[in-house]
Amino acid sequence: MENKKLTLTEALSCARETRVLEIGTHILPKTPEVFARQFPGATPVIIADTNTFRVAGRKVTEAFERAGLKTLPPFIYEDPAVYAEYKYVEQLEASLKKHNAIPVAVGSGSINDLAKLAAHKVSRPYMCVATAASMDGYTAFGASITYKGSKQTFNCPAPVAVVADLEVIGHAPEAMTASGYADLLAKITAGADWLLADAFGAEPIDQQAWNIVQGGLRDSLSEPQAIRAGAPPAVAGLTEGLMLGGFAMQWAKSSRPASGAEHQFSHLWDMQHHIHDGKAPSHGFKVGIGTLAVSALYEQLLTQPIEQLSVKECCAQWPEWSAIEKQILEIFAGSGFEEKTIEESKAKYVTREDLAKQLEQFKIIWPDLKKKLAQQLIPFDELQSMLKTIGAPYEPEQIGITRERLKKSYIEAFYIRRRFTILDLAFRTSLMEVSLKKIFGPKGRWPL
Repeated sequence: MENKKLTLTEALSCARETRVLEIGTHILPKTPEVFARQFPGATPVIIADTNTFRVAGRKVTEAFERAGLKTLPPFIYEDPAVYAEYKYVEQLEASLKKHNAIPVAVGSGSINDLAKLAAHKVSRPYMCVATAASMDGYTAFGASITYKGSKQTFNCPAPVAVVADLEVIGHAPEAMTASGYADLLAKITAGADWLLADAFGAEPIDQQAWNIVQGGLRDSLSEPQAIRAGAPPAVAGLTEGLMLGGFAMQWAKSSRPASGAEHQFSHLWDMQHHIHDGKAPSHGFKVGIGTLAVSALYEQLLTQPIEQLSVKECCAQWPEWSAIEKQILEIFAGSGFEEKTIEESKAKYVTREDLAKQLEQFKIIWPDLKKKLAQQLIPFDELQSMLKTIGAPYEPEQIGITRERLKKSYIEAFYIRRRFTILDLAFRTSLMEVSLKKIFGPKGRWPL
């Protein structure tokens, strides 16, 4: 797959909702100007939590006052444990229904997603002021929200405008920057998964969305040490890379360009309400470990002579849907998301007859596809080194996931989403079990 690097202006032109992206140093004072151009005559209301109001929200409020733009009293989440959960959407929605002001989300992942969905629910656009390069969701179509115990993506428009002050972002907690870097690194394996999905006819690659994400990806990831040190040019590259991921999702109206199996590991642990050291690890940290897990599986499958695969044996081992449904009910018993998992798994299930056709064709294209995958992927050891350099977790235990649990997560993550990934390939080729034995074997990546 050929990668064409797009400029930020070219990528922004592909965005369906976001019309303005301002990235620079000491540009918080420009927020009122951006707001006035996009929402002439409207009244702003700042949405923040106590931390983000302290680091940027107050300055933005003062900037509006100096510009002569009256703002409503800010909506500030006082709960120190606020996160992207539906009850917080409902709290903000109830507040927004009392007036017609345009929300200005000041924060990072959770605040942005909460404001995005709440604004949509009251049929209102919004803008955001980024406070950390911690994830790619600022400019993404859709909000990732925990609802009824399950992490779900709700369809809703991206912000009309984004202001990203590198002075603020560069002084964000080191862990937040590391989290964003890990989220951006995940686009490597997400791209490989999209190549697979395209080859299987499950989800064709959109060349424009591919270029937006993949074109400059390696450049944005190339200086983890400088990013960690807060060097403005390197932080700018990371911030742009994350924003580009959101533009691609706007263009495609899907998270496919920026999300693969590595995100399914993260979503699984979200659904299981995973806690480490008294709190949930960040999205990026979970995705980073998921990226390593996916890389380890690719490492195994790329050594397999799939072109010599026995389609007959694979189909003989492929279970009927009733058996899969029974297994899902056993694996996820009492979780509260059995029904959703069955729905997702059924959407991608194929009969033995269809599987036979897929695998026969796949055997033919595998040699060429294998080369493309090898070119797309970054070796496991290098990925691990990049995560370590940026200050992100690079072993599952560092986010509280034991190796035994990680091994189980390969199976569980496969079921929770209909998206075609390396997990689907491993199961359809009957290579999952043998791969896991090697990954967690005496000479594997995570010996048990």
